[in-house]
Amino acid sequence: MMRSLFMQGPSFDGYDGGAGARYQMKREVKSFWYPTWLAQPAAMVEGSRLIDAPAHDQSWDDIKHEVDDKELIVLHTSTPSFRQDIKTAELCRARNPKALIGMVGAKVAVEPDKAFEATSAVDFVCAADYDFTIVDIANGMPLAEVQGITWRNENGEVVHNPDRPILMDMDSLPMVSPVYKRDLDPMKYFGGYLLHPYVSFYTGRGCKSRCTFCLWPQTISGHNYRFRSIPKVIEEVQYIMREFPDTKEIFFDDDTLTDNAERVEALAAELGKLGVTWSCNAKANVPRKTLEAMKKGGCRLLLVGYESGNQKILHNIKKGLRVDVAKQFTKDCHELGIVIHGTFILGLPGETLETIEETINYAKEIDPHTIQVSLAAPYPGTFLYKQAVENGWFDGTDHLLSDGGDQIAQLSYPHLPAAVIFDKVEEFYKRFYFRPSKIWSIVSEMLRDWEMMKRRLREGVEFFSFLRRRKDVAAA
Repeated sequence: MMRSLFMQGPSFDGYDGGAGARYQMKREVKSFWYPTWLAQPAAMVEGSRLIDAPAHDQSWDDIKHEVDDKELIVLHTSTPSFRQDIKTAELCRARNPKALIGMVGAKVAVEPDKAFEATSAVDFVCAADYDFTIVDIANGMPLAEVQGITWRNENGEVVHNPDRPILMDMDSLPMVSPVYKRDLDPMKYFGGYLLHPYVSFYTGRGCKSRCTFCLWPQTISGHNYRFRSIPKVIEEVQYIMREFPDTKEIFFDDDTLTDNAERVEALAAELGKLGVTWSCNAKANVPRKTLEAMKKGGCRLLLVGYESGNQKILHNIKKGLRVDVAKQFTKDCHELGIVIHGTFILGLPGETLETIEETINYAKEIDPHTIQVSLAAPYPGTFLYKQAVENGWFDGTDHLLSDGGDQIAQLSYPHLPAAVIFDKVEEFYKRFYFRPSKIWSIVSEMLRDWEMMKRRLREGVEFFSFLRRRKDVAAA
């Protein structure tokens, strides 16, 4: 096989560009996800090397020597980081003119031609399910014969090859955690709601939900939930327990692990036998019976996308969720002792000052342990992007972040301008967290655990820094 390098290139300070973070940006508290979508093909290419520069605080000067002897260089890119990733590709080309350089990720999967318009340093880009695509290239298959790529031929012409069939046999993919162990420092990966250190990986790809804003299912993973067999998942969990003995939590990063209730109940039963603490993404409609099985099997936390407290907005974004169902789900989780990190989005189609107020009050009522409030982000390839451009809510650019890496409000409505939506994020956070009951909840958590005390104090500093940065962004 070709000597291969897989890279998440240098970017903004504190920028979370890992593939597990579906919306790439600097967050209210520093967090980094494992670059699982790069680690997967890296695990399939013998002798490869994986670099995750943002999480390891590496500059180009820190990693440039890694490029010198490589024959294949694969860069992960996203809409927010695209311009910087193009610069990294050009630096790689200048340092190693003979290497084959490719890009993967949702950005180039849906807009492949833009990479070739932006630079001559990129030789190919990949579409969805690119694991075996990369293996074919690393094995020396001529680019003209590789399914699932767009490439530049010797005449400088951009060629679109036939699509690769969707990968259905997820057990054909190897474990990613050995690549983590070989090339990454697990202590560099953390999130505000996960125990530290944690390890994350996917047990499956795809999500049957049709949320108009959601990036992964509409670009690279699809709406057909395909998953590994339970014995294969348990094999990787056992590897992590053995090789990462300090791990306090495993996060299953499937878009919605709870999409298949029967499977998640069976998986929870096996995880319970191992005594492992785990968490996952979930839709706010999981039946109590399934939640009970998950809790019994060691589930500690669910990352739940509530998005809005207004039913019409949930309908507008095709969330497939009723507010009353979400309230009952949350009540069940509270009673069972399952922690919730709730995510909300401001600025979705149908948003008004009244619906924002409704969502803030809704969040306070259901009271997840922690929250994340994002701005509606029209990523290319999503229905929201098409809808926003057609309605004039958005100019179609890919400038989704400030120059410092913070999210900016891109959608603007005649009755609700972007600047107002942007300011409401800070108000949301303050009204949720600066309540006596929430302050006491967090302080109590800190008093019970010295490590949590240090962590929450650090996160507090980061959070107030985040609020200060937002003022700078708004002023600009």
